Amino acid sequence: MPDQSLVRFRRVVAASLAALESRRDEVNDLNVFPVADGDTGDNMAMTLRAVLSELDGLGEQPLDVIGREELVSAVARAALLGARGNSGVILSQIVRGAAEELASRPGELVDPVLVAAAFARAADAAYDSVRDPAEGTMLSAVRAMAHRVAQDLAHMEQPRLGPDASPGEQDQLIAMVLERALGAAQEAVEKGPEQLAVLKEAGVVDAGAYGLTIIVAGVVAALRGEEAPSLPHRAVPAHHSLHLPQHESSSYQYCTNFAITGRGLEGHAHVEALERIGDSVLVVGDEHAIRVHVHTDDPEAAVAIFEAAGEISRLDVADMSEQVAGRSARLAAGGLPDAAVAACAAVAVVTGAGLARLYRELGVFVVDGGPTMNPSTYELLAAIHSAGSEQVLLLPNSSNVLMAAERAAELSEKPVVVVPTRAPQEGLAALLAFDPARSCEDNAAAVSDAAGALRVGGVAESAREDPQGRFSRGDAVGYSGSELVAWGEPAETLKVTLEHVAGRAELVTCIAGQGAPLARETIEAALPEGVEFEFHEGGQPAWWWLLCAE
Repeated sequence: MPDQSLVRFRRVVAASLAALESRRDEVNDLNVFPVADGDTGDNMAMTLRAVLSELDGLGEQPLDVIGREELVSAVARAALLGARGNSGVILSQIVRGAAEELASRPGELVDPVLVAAAFARAADAAYDSVRDPAEGTMLSAVRAMAHRVAQDLAHMEQPRLGPDASPGEQDQLIAMVLERALGAAQEAVEKGPEQLAVLKEAGVVDAGAYGLTIIVAGVVAALRGEEAPSLPHRAVPAHHSLHLPQHESSSYQYCTNFAITGRGLEGHAHVEALERIGDSVLVVGDEHAIRVHVHTDDPEAAVAIFEAAGEISRLDVADMSEQVAGRSARLAAGGLPDAAVAACAAVAVVTGAGLARLYRELGVFVVDGGPTMNPSTYELLAAIHSAGSEQVLLLPNSSNVLMAAERAAELSEKPVVVVPTRAPQEGLAALLAFDPARSCEDNAAAVSDAAGALRVGGVAESAREDPQGRFSRGDAVGYSGSELVAWGEPAETLKVTLEHVAGRAELVTCIAGQGAPLARETIEAALPEGVEFEFHEGGQPAWWWLLCAE
């Protein structure tokens, strides 16, 4: 039989996560501080999901085998490593503070006295995690709950439970205490706009504080085995949704999160270095594990600060300008809820407006490779984050990008599988085998198989003289795969290249780039007889024509 106290703990966490998930988009829409990036609900849910996953990993071991100290330590670490964003990191510290207090009192039943102590330590941990605490936020909400529980405890006739108390009696007493604390948190939420000008300007309450009330309401419901206490829904006023205030942190592009694990870690020693390259800095944890959050234009520099300290993992980089734009667009459309999270999303590196459009029409998240198809690891990580799926299939579409793609997959917080596509036309055709409802492993196999059945090539303008004297700068050069097969005038070079690429093919796709010197009709006339032809304007800068044969 599983230990009932552990079962109860898991039930409470699962219920609080379910309550938050039911209003996650609502919490996201309220998010205007410190940046209107619309991800507070997502970040808080990620923290709780990490805790629940840790509890599930314990299986049915009895609590007396695991040990309370070991359990709460594991939960605190899971919350820390699973946290993302300001709200997720602060929530992880609330969890850590409460867990540490529970661990410090082995053998005691969880009763109002222990709940009061846990709230006090949780509030202290939350405030300690922030360099410049802002009132009106979730910090105020957790402190209000701690104060309310302490006040109630002073007037409670029977604050302690005896050893013979049943689990049902324990649940009901804790639920009563938490419901009183919830009332204090709701009052703090209402006061938020008077304490923080940006909330008043936007006509909203603080997203993190509101999210915290939803979590506590879920806990009360789980303890009582009934519906959660009623909480008012919070909507962004329509007249504010298109004119959101700009904040200090919006001057930075990337919300960067990562973990460091090792020995003898001293996170606070690096805070000043982080503040020199960004703001909204949070560095929390202990000597074995640290979680870092910073808004910066240079995620690589932020990571480099900790490279000598320990092993870096769970890297997550979000482009806040895209998040802010997405939130504004969603609110402008009436605040419609986001679509269900896909099991797998595709991210591809592409250059050229037409090519990017073709990929986006397939539902693919596009990374602009630039003229040289050379995006950084951190640009790839930002796109992986933006995909919003549980897993990501990443297509580099160039051998030059493969190393950065593999590094991004290694560092990414979410699972990423790289399919080593060699060219954008190859990735485009192969993605017809992609299904977002399937796992990344299944999609990788399907897309790889589809890519393996393709022949690709292209014709470009030579940027240099050929050392062997075959062509001059400005001449056309044609490739089948990576093999140079033709050179000279554009029309003849294209014809020979098509013969190599399109032989025995049923369909040839041609994607025209910037300055391509031949019309579509000329290209089609150069095809081998009986081959079906598909033509697109890609706008890519380096290749006159990209070719793909199926």
